[in-house]
Amino acid sequence: MEATSEKTLLSYLKSYRAYEPSVIPGQQAITFLTNKTGLPQVWKWDDQASEVQQFIELPDRALSVNHSPSGMKTIIGSDINGNEKQQLYLICEGTTVEDLVVSKEHFHHFGGWSPDETKIAFSSNRRHPGYFDVYILDIATKKEEVVYLYNGNCNPICWTNDGKGLILNIADTNIDNSLYIFDLETKELTKIGKENISARYHSIQLTKDGKKGYLVTDAGRDTLAIHSFTFDNPTELEQLSQIEKWDIEEIKLSPDEKLLAYTVNEGGTSRLRFYHIKHKSMFEASGLPSGVYSSLSWLDTEELVIEIKSAILPGDLWSADLKEQKTKRLTFVGENKDIHHLWTEPELCHYSSFDGLEVPYFLYGKKDYAQPVMIYVHGGPESQIRNEYNPVIQFLAAQGYAVVAPNVRGSMGYGRKYVQLDDVRKRMDAVADLKWLVEDLVRRGADPKKIGIMGRSYGGFMVLAAITHYPELWAAAVDIVGISHFKTFLENTGLWRRRLREKEYGSLKEDVDFFEEIAPLNHTDKIKAPLLIFHGRNDTRVPVSEAEQLNRDLENQGKEVELIVFEDEGHQTENIKNQIEMNTKIVAFMKKHLQ
Repeated sequence: MEATSEKTLLSYLKSYRAYEPSVIPGQQAITFLTNKTGLPQVWKWDDQASEVQQFIELPDRALSVNHSPSGMKTIIGSDINGNEKQQLYLICEGTTVEDLVVSKEHFHHFGGWSPDETKIAFSSNRRHPGYFDVYILDIATKKEEVVYLYNGNCNPICWTNDGKGLILNIADTNIDNSLYIFDLETKELTKIGKENISARYHSIQLTKDGKKGYLVTDAGRDTLAIHSFTFDNPTELEQLSQIEKWDIEEIKLSPDEKLLAYTVNEGGTSRLRFYHIKHKSMFEASGLPSGVYSSLSWLDTEELVIEIKSAILPGDLWSADLKEQKTKRLTFVGENKDIHHLWTEPELCHYSSFDGLEVPYFLYGKKDYAQPVMIYVHGGPESQIRNEYNPVIQFLAAQGYAVVAPNVRGSMGYGRKYVQLDDVRKRMDAVADLKWLVEDLVRRGADPKKIGIMGRSYGGFMVLAAITHYPELWAAAVDIVGISHFKTFLENTGLWRRRLREKEYGSLKEDVDFFEEIAPLNHTDKIKAPLLIFHGRNDTRVPVSEAEQLNRDLENQGKEVELIVFEDEGHQTENIKNQIEMNTKIVAFMKKHLQ
């Protein structure tokens, strides 16, 4: 690669983002996460300051920020070398960081401050690797109490407003969950919503008087809609607002409890709307850039803060002022004046798969498809390619590639029926979607000898499945933290994940024959494309052994393969030096084999 191209790639990779804003109660100030110093850390925006400032510096990456009701205390979650085993640290005043919930071999999920901020709730798998129990911790005495034992994945979300209970989230499957009101005195659980209906329940909001709540759910529906419930009769949900074709993803109740701000996922791009509770009417925000909206947070009763990211906006915080009817960009972390003019917005396209299913994809680059093509497959599997910034996609598009990012069957964002089309023994139907995508691209003019594929996590499995089951289609492949065999993956992944993953992939008890049939590791003799593999040594989701066994097998066959293991990373690649190394190699690899 030429030196000028390397410099340009570094510019793309060093486009940082601001994300997960959290308003500090009692202040006109917001904390947020950003990776601008190399690892995600906590920064602060203040309406009186001329520029953003770092809030606190931690030795490792920051994962979460939770301010107390008064705004006088803050709890920050951080892990070690990307292992996702979050520990909780307390900040009261200044820059003093105090260990609060630390057991470094275990996971901890923050579950909210008590209303009087004397206690917090959290869950941890200290009793058993696959069981998450609920704890209460007294901030002053540091005394911990286990209040609820659960042999599975259970996490507190928040306290009830009278301080006498918790809202618990229990995972039922890889996508479905149940919410319960847990009485701390009687230890009784009361389900929110109907029993025996599989559904998603998200984004719960409680009124100050403790009588009512709001949430989004797809109970009895194909897509997520806004519902309300009362604490007197929480099993009965009242539907308030819906978008027939799309999911309502996130809601946020205004401080005066008059409005619900909510986001709608329209094919990978967001809309921001407001529901007037009293009048049962809706109005839409205008003036915000197109993109993906998340982390809604009210600065006051009339101003909403939103994280916005898009293909041409790595991520920044914006506000929507309802009184003045204007929007404002609050941070400029994602601004990159050197190369932002080179970023391109994708075009949303569709094709028909083998059974007539319409599959959407984002296309970066020229629509004539005459240039080399790189197909980027998302993870999850129940995730979704969205209108978001990806430095490698943008760089390859600028270098003359057509980059195609599909949402094959099994992707979120298109309803329950669509996301379940690849469950268990329908797994390879999603891989067939990739084959039919290639055939459609070739019909449109793509050179069949210049098509590459890459993916991360489950997307890595899709890459490996594609190059073993349809080997003639690919000129190059990149697998990042991917699964090479579902049997060995399920045997070695964290026990806290196994039961939920089995709902999606199939179980070790009943589906091993199917795992053996489809496993990329069992079909490596068919691989024709050169393969580049990346993995993190500390990955607790997809063990590094998945990459090592695949690499060893291909090397023994004398096939073209390279494995890079990052010793200080987990499932994500957070450290900027590792991002630079990985993506520089990917670009050089694609250039070598596709041009």
